[in-house]
Amino acid sequence: MSGPVLADTGPLYAAADPSDTHHSRALDELQELAQSRSDVVVSFPILLEAYSLVRRRFDSNIALRWLSEIMEATLVNPTLEDYRQAVVNVREYGDQRITLFDATLALLAIRMGLPVWTYDHHFDVMRVPVWR
Repeated sequence: MSGPVLADTGPLYAAADPSDTHHSRALDELQELAQSRSDVVVSFPILLEAYSLVRRRFDSNIALRWLSEIMEATLVNPTLEDYRQAVVNVREYGDQRITLFDATLALLAIRMGLPVWTYDHHFDVMRVPVWR
């Protein structure tokens, strides 16, 4: 599948951390996306979550370099209604461990008509197209 993808935190972090289980996979997928000229779209909540994880794991220089690279991506902001509906969805899927980050990303994906680049099965539960 080619075309833009909406990135989840998992692949963004995995690409940065050589010790992550999905590191090689994330790098291969980034290369595949680049070769197919597919834009990686990053929502601001995912940017904040991923940066926090990278910053917690690595020193500030590495985290800032990672942040500079991510800022080259297409960045999008959820709407107030996206956030409100995400809270409703978290409640709806109360038996799942769906975060507000994921629920918001799922709504953005649906609204924008983009698949999510993720390793998280919760997007399947929420019936959101996943880029594989």
